[in-house]
Amino acid sequence: MCSYHGTIRLFVQVFWAHLLCGWAFGSELTFELPDNAKQCFYEDITVGTKCTLEFQVVTGGHYDVDCRLEDADGTVLYKEMKKQYDSFTFTAAKNGTYKFCFSNEFSTFTHETVCFDFQVGEDPPLFPNENRVTALTQMESACVSIHEALKSVIDYQTHFRLREGQGRSRAEDLNTRVAFWSIGEAFILLVVSISQVVLLRSFFSDRKTTTTRVGS
Repeated sequence: MCSYHGTIRLFVQVFWAHLLCGWAFGSELTFELPDNAKQCFYEDITVGTKCTLEFQVVTGGHYDVDCRLEDADGTVLYKEMKKQYDSFTFTAAKNGTYKFCFSNEFSTFTHETVCFDFQVGEDPPLFPNENRVTALTQMESACVSIHEALKSVIDYQTHFRLREGQGRSRAEDLNTRVAFWSIGEAFILLVVSISQVVLLRSFFSDRKTTTTRVGS
């Protein structure tokens, strides 16, 4: 009985160790890209490694950005102009440092917030010897299923967090526009009111002047 519980405890420890380390492969970052600026990132990749680049513009301007991906020799693997979001998967054909850049050089007065996720390689198996036949195979399968489900939950959380940030930015922008529009309407109403008062007073002033001249 003690041996059984010790085995379960061991598998739980291995599960959490792989759970925490399995997500360390890749880079996820949200950064601010100023107007008329370009930001590049670099990653060392070995030949035959499968990689995926995903990005999305969260706030700013028309929610679009230029993206460019180059291999170790400077060959362009991916290039898109004014994209709000996209995903690109490739397999490294060469060893070396790969570069991907985001550009906002087409904008002269609006900065943007960009989020990207660059996954390099695939997650290692949760249990290195999954194919062996043991009494705990069913438990291992359950752990793997939970692991995959938690990864899906993280992906959904990231997606909805970005959507929430984008929605909040648009709501704040709309609120600012409504505020300026209200101020403009109030100013126009004030100018029209003053103009009407001045115009009416001028009518009465002209009538009074005419009456005085007739009486004399």
